[in-house]
Order: sequence, then C-alpha cells, then structure tokens
Amino acid sequence: MFITFEGIDGSGKTTQLRRVASRFENPVMTKEPGGTPTADRIRAILLDPMSKLDPLAEVLLFAASRHQHVVEVIKPALSAGRVVLCDRYTDATLAYQGFGRLLDLDRLRALNDWATGSLRPDKTLLFDVDEEAGLRRARGRGGEELRFEAEDVRFYRRVREGYLALAAAEPQRFVIIDANGSVDEVAALVSEALA
Repeated sequence: MFITFEGIDGSGKTTQLRRVASRFENPVMTKEPGGTPTADRIRAILLDPMSKLDPLAEVLLFAASRHQHVVEVIKPALSAGRVVLCDRYTDATLAYQGFGRLLDLDRLRALNDWATGSLRPDKTLLFDVDEEAGLRRARGRGGEELRFEAEDVRFYRRVREGYLALAAAEPQRFVIIDANGSVDEVAALVSEALA
C-alpha cells in the first residue's frame, strides 16, 4: 500500500506520518523532495532560501528528485510488499507549482507521470489548515529549509485551494483531514480515515 501525506507547510502532515507509521509492521517512511542521497542533494537546492530558481527549473528539479525516489525507494518497497508512507508526492507539484506558481497543470501531470512511471498513491491524506495558521506554524519551526516559507499568504491560499480542488476531483483517493485541532485530535481523525 502506498499512502501519501499532503498539505500546505505547517499542516502537521509530517507529525502525523510518524504517528501512523506505528500502525504498520516495518513501513517505509520517506519524503519528497528527498528520500535518496541524490534526491536529498536536490532537496538542499530546492529548499535553500539562497536558491533563486525560475519556476520551470524548480519543477524540473522536483521531477528529477522524484524519479530517483520512485526508482530507488518507493517501487522496490512496494514490490517487496511493504507499506510506503510518503511525506508529499505528485500532488504537491500540482498544488505548489501548478496552483501556487501558476504553471500549466496538464504539463505538470504529464511530467509527474513521466517521472514516476505513472505510479499513483492508493490513498492520500490531505491535511487542511487555514493558510495563515499553517504559515505561522511553518515559520515558527525555524531551520534552514525556509525557501517556501518566505512566500506570502496569497501563494499559500492558491496552494491550499489547489489541494482542495485536487481532492474534489478524486474523492475516492483523497481523505481531507481537518488539521486545525491539536496533534491528538488530528491523529484521531487520521485513525478514523485509515480504519
């Protein structure tokens, strides 16, 4: 089973992924961008606030990272019968670069399919939180990967609306989780969704 965790920055998806992992025997927990040594090096470029990337260059780097991740981690794990829990995947590209950066969604879908060999998640948990609250949480974390956190609230509003549009288009795959509550309240909603 391949389960992805999506949502704007600060939505709590990473925290919930760690909690969900305990429900499965020997799951593969991974993230995007990243997940392999090469993909992690690309991640460093993508999330470095000093990187001045054109939106097209940005999306191509995400696709390169994703391809390595799928080939080296996700497909082998699924072939071995393991559960894969992934923090972001192709929907993040549609939400952030498509709706957020206003790149062509059809081209992004084609690029995602090419990079992944059309591998789709079995289930996607979308952690929905108000964009201002999410941005406040994300900026409060600190750290070095703050390139996207530097975007304004209008960018995050477009990303959030994009995620909700993607979920509405594929209700059989997406489960929208209200991520405005406490960690435990959100965890209860996740448990209910996975049951």
